[in-house]
Amino acid sequence: MLSFLNGCLKIRRKAKKWREIEDITAHLEKLPLESGSENMLIIQGFEWHVPSDQRHWQRLRKALPSLKEIGVDNIWIPPGCKGMDPSGTGYDVYDLYDLGEFDQKGTRATRWGPKEDLQALVRAAQNIGIGIYWDTVLNHKAGADCTEKFLAVKVDPNQRNTELSEPENISGWVGFDFEGRGGRYSAMKYHWQHFTGVDWDDMRQQHAIYKTVGPNKGWSKDVSDEKGNYDYLMFANLDYSQPEVRADILNWVEWIGTELPIRGMRIDAAKHYSANFQRMFVEHVRKTVGTDYFLVGEYWRGEVQLLLNYLKLMNYELSLFDVPLLGRLSATSQADKGDMRRIFKGTLVQQSAKHAVTFVGNHDTQPGQSLETLIMPFFKPLAYALILLRNQGQPCIFYGDLYGLNGGPQPWPGPSCGGKLPILMRARKLYAYGEQREYMNRRNCIGFVRYGDYQHPFGLACVLSNATASYKRMYVGLGHAGETWTDILQWRSDLVIIDCCGYGLFPVAAMSVSVWVNSRAPGRDFLNEPL
Repeated sequence: MLSFLNGCLKIRRKAKKWREIEDITAHLEKLPLESGSENMLIIQGFEWHVPSDQRHWQRLRKALPSLKEIGVDNIWIPPGCKGMDPSGTGYDVYDLYDLGEFDQKGTRATRWGPKEDLQALVRAAQNIGIGIYWDTVLNHKAGADCTEKFLAVKVDPNQRNTELSEPENISGWVGFDFEGRGGRYSAMKYHWQHFTGVDWDDMRQQHAIYKTVGPNKGWSKDVSDEKGNYDYLMFANLDYSQPEVRADILNWVEWIGTELPIRGMRIDAAKHYSANFQRMFVEHVRKTVGTDYFLVGEYWRGEVQLLLNYLKLMNYELSLFDVPLLGRLSATSQADKGDMRRIFKGTLVQQSAKHAVTFVGNHDTQPGQSLETLIMPFFKPLAYALILLRNQGQPCIFYGDLYGLNGGPQPWPGPSCGGKLPILMRARKLYAYGEQREYMNRRNCIGFVRYGDYQHPFGLACVLSNATASYKRMYVGLGHAGETWTDILQWRSDLVIIDCCGYGLFPVAAMSVSVWVNSRAPGRDFLNEPL
């Protein structure tokens, strides 16, 4: 009789649990993937070979609803300032104050579109709760309006502190008048004294790295020590020891912060110009237009201690792209059965997760670009699962992985990850919550479990293999006993029954990843909807 009563109580508890789950499911399935502080997701909204048709702002605006549906909260857009020619990406920045408004450098619009389209994009994004991150290019200027003569010395390109000549007059492209803008927004003109170096002597028609000579001139000391001193990167290199330069840039950031309702900034080429000025810049942003801006620096070094040193110098007021993690992902994907247990060793996300922006690729790392970093195709979905579904770091999706690449030596006619990236993005928003338990005890097969939280009670189990088909026995919780879990990526068709102790035996195919979720969890049908 006692056993019969206990059985009845178990059935009643089970029925009650399923009624609660059905009530939660019915409620959650009616909700959109809301933007907010939970599981924030960034997408880089371009790749290097986006068509130079002045319609990219329109493309992004059209994509906003579908990006919202798969969980995107913020879009890092390409540099929207006027470049040195009509196809300029903005990294060849000519005029910071021209967002496609003035007829300069052979065009009114920028490569991405006219200012009106940019404003329409930002407004439309704001209306549906998606933020815009501005790509801030402050290291240099390009496409000068005229040459000027000034004293300079030639330096060793591989050891920039070594001078190869005596000071001599050169003719450099350093005169910026911005006549098309006519002084609107800023009256500042740039001349030779505002720069520390150039890479072309027009008088002799000669390429070299020339360091400007004059009172208080020289490379910045607070930059990367690569090549002896990595202050000079390209074009006409700005001198942040000059008060006029600092004042104009600080004026610009106030201007753009009021001109456009952006939500954050990416700081380009952070290792190449004065870190002390960058700290001043960030402090100024916080005090004026961007108290809550999300700021992320591109400090491209593979040694995590150098990133930590930079963060300390910046008073931890911004995040950094986790370059060491990208290196780990690349190396592990190319190694013959690389050690998956060490995938996070020596990375920023391991040592300072709240300051780490994790990523699998970007415009500079795609094939044919300056920082090309190969991640084998089979490993891309594994890499994205690791940055999207775990509880450390702020992930950033690459446009080229979501939509494909348009050109270069190895164009991708379609998306990477076998088209499964939107599923992983949606899974981040629906299930990747709560405490995390890691199963990192085997060289070629690792896993982790997310246990969910009060608002997202279903959780997930993820298994990854970079070798043969395998499995992981992982604990998902007593509350899930008796449930059937399936792979949302559909790379395994198995049904996993959670045992009475809360464990499941979760399989994974060879060189693959599987993400297991309760088959009755909300949003399952939504996961596989096309973009």
